[in-house]
Amino acid sequence: MTPLKSLKNSFFELKKLQSLTIIAMLLALRVVLGLFANATLPMFGNQIKFGASFLPIAVTGAMFGPVPGLLVGALGDVLSFIIAPTGTYIPGFTLSGALTGLIYGIFLYKNQITVSRVVLAWGVNMITVETFLAAFWFFVFMNPGYETPYMVFLGTRFISVAVRAVPEMLLIFGVGKLICTAERSLARRM
Repeated sequence: MTPLKSLKNSFFELKKLQSLTIIAMLLALRVVLGLFANATLPMFGNQIKFGASFLPIAVTGAMFGPVPGLLVGALGDVLSFIIAPTGTYIPGFTLSGALTGLIYGIFLYKNQITVSRVVLAWGVNMITVETFLAAFWFFVFMNPGYETPYMVFLGTRFISVAVRAVPEMLLIFGVGKLICTAERSLARRM
């Protein structure tokens, strides 16, 4: 399915009550996982954070498309900050969450969940959003006077992404396969 058609079809998902209900539950799960399912890895000087809040965003994108994925990514960031503010609100990370949902929706919506498709979706998201864009947000908002060069933030992000690569891809693939099986089973019963 082309990205444009994927965007168009995913708008129609927002008109179905069943879809809205599941999307709302995935949004709630995104907020809960964002608040509680996080760990920093001390062996890397607490610079690398591993969390599971990406998973409901990816699942929303895979099940309902890029538009609902975008909404869950953006709203999840805003609601997490409202519920438990940690420092300053950075709107760039809301944009990053939205782009994450958009990317997973474009690559996974109405497509067979395969290893290559998951690796491609994860890779595009990690390179564009989690590496370059996140490093930019840290550089701009956490760097008074721009004393630390952008390349330092970028290097840290590359290390973070490399450490998280295999576990995140396995989670997306495993949960994606589970959802596809459940959807097929449900479709046969109806």
